[in-house]
Amino acid sequence: MGRTFENRKLAMMKRGDRDAKAFTRAGRQISMAVKSGGADPDGNPGLRRAIQNARAVNMPKDKIQGAIDKAAGLGDVDGYETVFYEGYGPHGIAMMVETATDNPTRTVANLRFAFKKGSGNLGNSGSVAFMFDQLGVFRLDPEGLDRDELELELIDHGLEQLDDGINDDGDPVLILRCAREDFGNLQSGLEAKKIAVASSGFEWVPKTTTELSDEDTDEVLELIDRLEQDDDVQVVFHNLG
Repeated sequence: MGRTFENRKLAMMKRGDRDAKAFTRAGRQISMAVKSGGADPDGNPGLRRAIQNARAVNMPKDKIQGAIDKAAGLGDVDGYETVFYEGYGPHGIAMMVETATDNPTRTVANLRFAFKKGSGNLGNSGSVAFMFDQLGVFRLDPEGLDRDELELELIDHGLEQLDDGINDDGDPVLILRCAREDFGNLQSGLEAKKIAVASSGFEWVPKTTTELSDEDTDEVLELIDRLEQDDDVQVVFHNLG
């Protein structure tokens, strides 16, 4: 019974750490969106997306509003910017690391150390980006939606791929992808059909993937986990199959 209690306690701690990290990422997205387009979601599509994504990770409403107010000048705020870093993990796995940082010098030093410790190396700009396509991505709750009908209706709005997936809580989601330049068209199509979007944004999708053995895969996942522990890292994209 004692071991069961400890296991539950550990699981709760891990979930708490994950939620805290997700809230930090969401808060920085909101801050950058407000700084670039204002604090009114109705007139700032970037802020609407940031709020959507914050809700998707169950960020409380008061924390969302607090992040908006802070970025709007109603409190102290640091200036964050999105910076991408590229590199190779163990066994030649290509990685694109999206960060939100107020100190790129600190961030690049931390990432270089993490790559080195994980048997990889941080590369120069353009060293792996050519292996990815940057696509617009929308995630939807599939409940009440006809997958085939939705696909047919949204092709004219730029939909290129529609796949099944799961979110961080293990719940099913529909994943819609489009070319970057069609992001607004697809978003308008979803809004016209009054389809709620769980989260949206831009992702680096590998043109091809690399399959590894279980042992080698674990080495890559360890590096990804190490990178994602850094507070500046928003997400790590890779071509591991």
